[in-house]
Amino acid sequence: MSHKVSSKAKMLLAAMLIPFALSACESRVNVRGNYPDPEEVSKLETGVSSRRDVAELLGSPSTLSTFKDQVWYYVGERVEKTAFYDPVVLERSILVVKFSEDGKLEESQQFALEDGRIIDPVTRITPTEGQDLTIIQQLLGNLGKFTPGGGDN
Repeated sequence: MSHKVSSKAKMLLAAMLIPFALSACESRVNVRGNYPDPEEVSKLETGVSSRRDVAELLGSPSTLSTFKDQVWYYVGERVEKTAFYDPVVLERSILVVKFSEDGKLEESQQFALEDGRIIDPVTRITPTEGQDLTIIQQLLGNLGKFTPGGGDN
């Protein structure tokens, strides 16, 4: 009788674990950053909309220009992650909003993932002066360089 109970318990456990195992392989799509609604962006009027209007329609920007707050950037992306694989960017949107000196909307530009460029980082190694010593050479090289008692000579 106990054999049947343990068999039923195993089947119940397996039935409970299968959804968890399958959900680990399920892809998940996350939205990151500030992804402005295109309908709200279309309401912006060049020369009319103020900073306050833009902030009320689109929310706070992701970042501002470095020295003055004349340019606002709204950056957002949709990313898909499946199990242990690297994330894949499905969609990226960058809205650049430029203001004139009087705080009115001067220009807005929309950029997408296709507008981006791949940057190839330089992978060269800068050589340093001196000798390349192994750990053993470094340890043995220090023998005899210290005086007993730590006093100065």
